[in-house]
Amino acid sequence: MSERIVFRHALLPQGWAAGVAISFAEGRITQVETGVAGGAGIALPGMPNLHSHAFQRAMAGRAERRGPGEDSFWTWRELMYRLALTLDPDDVQAIATLAFTEMLEGGFTAVAEFHYLHHAPDGALYADIGEMAARLKAAADTAGIELLLLPVFYAHAGFGGAPPAAGQRRFVTTLDDYARLHARCRALAPTGCAPHSLRAATLAEISALAALNGGAPFHIHIAEQTAEVEACLAFCGARPVEYLLGGAQVGKNWCLVHATHVTPAEAGGMAAAGAVAGLCPITEANLGDGIFPARHFPGEYGIGSDSNVLIDAGRELQMLEYAQRLARRQRNVMASAAWPDTAAALYLGAVAGGARALGLAPGLAAGAPASFVTIAGETPETALAEYVFTARAPAVREVWAQGALVVAEGRHKRAEAARAGFAQVLRKRL
Repeated sequence: MSERIVFRHALLPQGWAAGVAISFAEGRITQVETGVAGGAGIALPGMPNLHSHAFQRAMAGRAERRGPGEDSFWTWRELMYRLALTLDPDDVQAIATLAFTEMLEGGFTAVAEFHYLHHAPDGALYADIGEMAARLKAAADTAGIELLLLPVFYAHAGFGGAPPAAGQRRFVTTLDDYARLHARCRALAPTGCAPHSLRAATLAEISALAALNGGAPFHIHIAEQTAEVEACLAFCGARPVEYLLGGAQVGKNWCLVHATHVTPAEAGGMAAAGAVAGLCPITEANLGDGIFPARHFPGEYGIGSDSNVLIDAGRELQMLEYAQRLARRQRNVMASAAWPDTAAALYLGAVAGGARALGLAPGLAAGAPASFVTIAGETPETALAEYVFTARAPAVREVWAQGALVVAEGRHKRAEAARAGFAQVLRKRL
């Protein structure tokens, strides 16, 4: 069944247009017309979320207390490992349902779930090797968000194939078991591949995974913290991105997540290879990781909610721009001569890069997902700027995901049930 909605304004890949009619069927846009009379509202393409660990939503607001020494990503990681060892499949499904519901309320309409909580708490394989992936798929179906599964390969605790630690036992797998897991995920949903990091997978293993994956999305954490850079230099004499580009066939289906600490040469190499920079500004700020040199990155970028400490596409873009302003002591850093409107430059850039990282057609165009959001305002430029920079509450009013209306008046239709399920997990486990 085909549907058609007319908007007063819409943000198309080439910029703002007035009187935009979007026709769609079977979850995909079939036609976009402009100059059509009678439209209402301001439409934006739904934002792809290129990096999420859904279960970490249960940590939000619960790791903001200083320990006996200096806190960092590495002390936060120990807290995350402790949480991971307590969760059963029902818990993960309930947490993910809330996270995916909040993503839709926050303007994200598709998510790449970087999924590494594979096994039982003692490290044993479930009878269904994809048990946890199936729970994520069920959560995505309940929320109505488009899902890309990224089952994670995790085999080591450090560079050079160091043996994994006890706290990582739910993540660790062999290449043979991973091949079975990957096949199971492909039976559930669109699936890519994700070696966790250069700490957790060797270059030889990464090459084997790339061969298994074919041309599907291929994501990896890299150069997130300075300690990781120092460890890589000590191991091989090269920085992480430099080491990866020299030893793997990085291509346009790759997403290098974080890449916080890169040199100009490494940034240029990423762009030349066609890799998307997967930026998670809120999480990177929350963990004290650092600031990606976005203004001087000549390639494509997208945004992700990562640890899901705060889920809002507009806030991610705000943090991205404001971090650049603080680092460079300038304003409107992510704008350009081609796109002087900073909010539009940020938004369209993240939509294009995020769509490529998820293997989707980008933006409001024929063939792309029928996933779009509406915001309120008098003029489209001001409405988008307010959404990104000044909104005191989530500014998204309505959300269509793959042609289905899932958010109305800023509220997901299943929000109450999702929050109740999450609250039950907290009462039981935390």
